[in-house]
Amino acid sequence: MRRYRLEECITRLEGFSSWRAVDEKLRRAVGVHVLPARHPRAKTVLAAARSAALMSDPRFVQVLDADEHDGLVQVIHEWLPDAVPVASILQAGPMDAHEARALIDEVAEAMAAAHEAGLAHLRLTPATVLRTSTGQIRIRGLAVDAALRGIASAHPTRTDTEAIGALLYAALTARWPYNEGAYGLLGVAGLGRGSRDPLATPEQVRAGVHRGLSDLAMRALVNDGATAVSEQRPCTTPQEVVLALAAMPAIPAPEPEEVLLPDFSVPHRAARGPALAGEHAVAAHGMVPPALPGRTGKVLKWGVTALVIAALGLGSWQIADALLEGDPSVESAAPQRPGSSDTGQEEPPAQDDPEPGPVEIARVVDFDPFGSGGSQNPSAAPRAVDGDPETFWHTRNYFGPAFGNLKPGLGLVLDLGEIRSVSSVEVAALGDHDVELRIAPADAGSMPGSHEDYRRVASGSGSSLSLAPDEPVETRYVLIWLTELPVGNDGNYRGRITNISVTG
Repeated sequence: MRRYRLEECITRLEGFSSWRAVDEKLRRAVGVHVLPARHPRAKTVLAAARSAALMSDPRFVQVLDADEHDGLVQVIHEWLPDAVPVASILQAGPMDAHEARALIDEVAEAMAAAHEAGLAHLRLTPATVLRTSTGQIRIRGLAVDAALRGIASAHPTRTDTEAIGALLYAALTARWPYNEGAYGLLGVAGLGRGSRDPLATPEQVRAGVHRGLSDLAMRALVNDGATAVSEQRPCTTPQEVVLALAAMPAIPAPEPEEVLLPDFSVPHRAARGPALAGEHAVAAHGMVPPALPGRTGKVLKWGVTALVIAALGLGSWQIADALLEGDPSVESAAPQRPGSSDTGQEEPPAQDDPEPGPVEIARVVDFDPFGSGGSQNPSAAPRAVDGDPETFWHTRNYFGPAFGNLKPGLGLVLDLGEIRSVSSVEVAALGDHDVELRIAPADAGSMPGSHEDYRRVASGSGSSLSLAPDEPVETRYVLIWLTELPVGNDGNYRGRITNISVTG
C-alpha cells in the first residue's frame, strides 16, 4: 500500500472499503478496494480481479493490479474523474430513443464479450454503468463488485441479461422496474416475487416511448412476474439483446430544437369596422408581411416584423417627446411640492431605498479545497442555478453524513460578476443538508481558494433554506458550504443542490 496514497473513502461495507487514491509512482488517480486477507471472501475477490484484468475491452473499467500485501488484499482499478453514473443522468429525466439504444447496444455488446470470456457482472446497475464527458460508456466492477459483496447466481447469463433489460427500462422511463425504487429512481409496481400485477411496459409508463425498445426491455425482463408484450421469444443472453437491436430499424437522432424568434405582435386597438375583425386583423395593420415559402420566408417575415415594430416604437417616442417639450401647459400644470418657494426652485425628490431584488449570478464554480484537484462535478455546477427544479449539482458518495470524516465540507462558489449587496440566499436541495452561507471580503481581487477566507454570515439545515445575514453584506463571491449530507436510497451519503438564488 506504500505506492498508493488513500485520499477519499467512497464506500465502506461488509468488511471492505473502496477509496479514491493516488498512484505515487505514476502520479495518477486510481480506485482501490481494500479488505483483510483473512476476510472470508478475500480469495474470491483476488481471483475475480485477476480474471477481470485479462478483459481488454475498453468499455470496462480496467483492473490495473490485484495483490495481497501486509495482510491486506488490494484491487487497483482505473479512476474516471469525468465519468457520471447513468443513475445521475436519469435523475434529470429519461433518455430519448436514440440515446437509450446507443447505451444498451454498448452495454449488451460488452457483456456478451465478457460472458464469452467466462466472466459475469451480477451487479450491473445504473450506478455501475458510466458515461464519460466524451460520451463513452464504461462499465465498472466486472466480476469484482459481486465478489466483494458475496453475490452469486445459478444462472449468471440470465441475471446479467435481466439487468440489461432493467437498465433499458430505466433509460426509457427514468423509473426502476421493481416495486422498490433504487438509484434515485422511483419504482414501478408489478415486478417482484409473488406479484399478481403484470409490470407496466415502458410505453405505458411514459407516453411517446419507442415501441421496439419498450418491447425489447420487456423481453429481457421476463422473470418473476414480468410478462413479454410481444409474441417474440424472451432474450436470455446479452448476445440475443445485441441481435435484437441489430434487427431493429435505425432510430434517428432527434433534430435540434428550432429556435423561434419571439412574438413581436402588439395589442390592436379596437376595430372600427369589419375589416379588422377575426383573421384579417393582422393583415389590416400591415404589421406582418405576406408569407414566403420555406424556412427563409419565416426568417424574412419575422425580421421585417421586428424592424417595423422598432420603427413604430421610435417614431412614437419622438412624437411624445416633442409634444411634451412644446406644451407649456404641462410644466405649469405640474403640482408644486409642499414647501417649495416662489423662486421656481424645487426641492429634489426624496430618494427611496431600492427594493430588494434578484441578483444575477455570473457563474458558479464547484469548490472542494480538501479534495484531490479541488473539484467535484464541475460540468454539473451550472444546474444549481438554472432555475429548473428537476436538475441538480451533486457531490460524490461518502460513507457518513460528515464526508466520511475526510473533510469539513465542500460546496459551490457563486461569482456575482461585481461587488453586489446580498441580503439573502435561497437554497433548494434533495434531502436535508447542513449549509453555511459564507461571503468573501468585498476587496477580494479574485476568488479565494480556502473556505476560511469566506466569512460565515448565516447557516441552516433542511431541504429548502433561506439564509440571510443580520444585515445586507457587500461581496462579489458567495460560498454555499455544505457541512453534512443526507443519505440516499443506496445507503451512501451525497449532496444534491437543485437551485440557488441570490437577493440583493
